[in-house]
Amino acid sequence: MAAPCRFLHFPIATTTAPTLSAATATRRRLLLSSTCGTIAAAAAMEGSGSVGAPAASSSGKGSAVVDSHLHVWASPQQAAGEFPYFPGQEPPLRGDVDLLLQCMDEAGVDGALIVQPINHMFDHSLVTSVLKKYPSKFIGCCLANPADDGSGIKQLEHLIVQMTNEVGRSLFAKAGELGAPVGIMVMKGISSYIQEIEELCTDYPKTNVVFDHMAFCKPPTNMEEEKAFTSFLKLSRFPQIYVKYSALFRISRGAYPYEDTSQLLSRVISSYGANRIMWGSDFPFVIPECGYKGAKEAISHVAGKIPVSSSDLEWILGKTVTQLFQGAWVTA
Repeated sequence: MAAPCRFLHFPIATTTAPTLSAATATRRRLLLSSTCGTIAAAAAMEGSGSVGAPAASSSGKGSAVVDSHLHVWASPQQAAGEFPYFPGQEPPLRGDVDLLLQCMDEAGVDGALIVQPINHMFDHSLVTSVLKKYPSKFIGCCLANPADDGSGIKQLEHLIVQMTNEVGRSLFAKAGELGAPVGIMVMKGISSYIQEIEELCTDYPKTNVVFDHMAFCKPPTNMEEEKAFTSFLKLSRFPQIYVKYSALFRISRGAYPYEDTSQLLSRVISSYGANRIMWGSDFPFVIPECGYKGAKEAISHVAGKIPVSSSDLEWILGKTVTQLFQGAWVTA
């Protein structure tokens, strides 16, 4: 299956990896993502233009600001034409690229990683069209279809229970061989997966790992939550692990500007260092929560409560993600 985007995402229900190809590709990168049972792979495809990460912000001041986690889907008008929604997955709110570009411009955000939304399931034509139209602004993470015979369902269930089975380990090892990061999304908490994650990171030290949404750790309110967060911080001893300080509305216990996450950020910076932390908005889901510009401004607001140095803030707002995905953005 030809990869329609710069990044390819497929469920671990699939036992045979899809073919990643591009006529002009000179390099490939594998991105694995686990949502307690989802592994994703990515292919970085280079076009005829020069390749590199954004080097400066659109305002010409400081480093580029890059959103490491967002989604786009078709407008109702587009969906009625060439970009239909997957049946039963009509979006609950607006999330078209025109709105995203407007929001990014207002917030001073220079680039982003688009994660293929479930609203279009395995039809990547909408996201692909966005990547082709704005090659210097976006890279994409795409979904690949699982096994057609349904045999992957039980395997998926098994991988949810035990990440370190033969398939999981093989994928993790291959990511390291290809110099690729592995993203892990533990939506139900990290406690149940610490042992497996430690084992994988120990056995495959060359494989980079990224935790989405701060591993869904909220400010601890009891001993059990403190133990879970502490175990997450202790994972920083593995130098290949990175953290997304993203979707603050999902990890905060309070209202905007989510000041209670300052204690999380402070401790994560102390353990991991700012150069292993990256911001993500989770657009468009963030819009009804605080707005896109508000999501970006919340980072600086929270950072000011700790405080975080301007240098560290630059890493969090863009330098980390562009360094981790070097060569992913096409520049004019």
